[in-house]
Amino acid sequence: MRLAKYIAQAGITSRRKAEELIAQGRVMVNGVVIREQGVQVEPEKDEIKVDGTAVAQERPVYLLLNKPLGVICSLDDPQGRPTVAELVSKIDTRVFPVGRLDYDSEGLLLMTNDGDFANLITHPRYGIKKRYRVRVKGCVSREALQRLRTGVNLEDGPTLPAGVKILESSADSSLLEVELGEGKKREVRRMCAAVGYPVLHLQRTALSFLSLQGVAPGKFRYLTPGEVKRLKKEAAANRSQSHDHLEQ
Repeated sequence: MRLAKYIAQAGITSRRKAEELIAQGRVMVNGVVIREQGVQVEPEKDEIKVDGTAVAQERPVYLLLNKPLGVICSLDDPQGRPTVAELVSKIDTRVFPVGRLDYDSEGLLLMTNDGDFANLITHPRYGIKKRYRVRVKGCVSREALQRLRTGVNLEDGPTLPAGVKILESSADSSLLEVELGEGKKREVRRMCAAVGYPVLHLQRTALSFLSLQGVAPGKFRYLTPGEVKRLKKEAAANRSQSHDHLEQ
């Protein structure tokens, strides 16, 4: 098994972050610092340490959290703000957030110790849709709506086409439903600001077929094995369709 994959499956962090830990020289195998990517390990035989602490495989855990406003999407915060880790502290397994929701945003957030699963949910190539209810300032014009739907040029590149519809509108504000299949940092907020309508409030209401039904703000539930399997199957299907499209 690749070293980064092993670290991710052990619940330390995502696979991409595990690769960064390796590059930083923070990972040892049998007492030797490893900096090269792609090193193969045998979990039953090799001793693997991250920052001097032995890594052991854990059973995979998958949570759906309803993140409230004013909670940071991190395991700890130097500024002392509440974190999502505190909201799930009663479980005996260390889990990390899958993607992000801003401090001033709320709604559906997955948490897990399965780095491969986290990558399936967050990487654009797997096309897992996230849905948001977004209150913006002002009455959104038809032109701005079309720009949001077709793609907006941001400093880190254009956004992919998005599903956007107006749920309510007045002179003061508009309520939008936005559906995305990618996850640039603060993407929805930056998209709306780029077309002239700053976000007043943002809630992630759904991820694929998952919703917040039955989960109050600050609470969480475990995903069922069937839900996990369904998400993995959807990611695989989306990747296959994307690959077929590129070959045509």
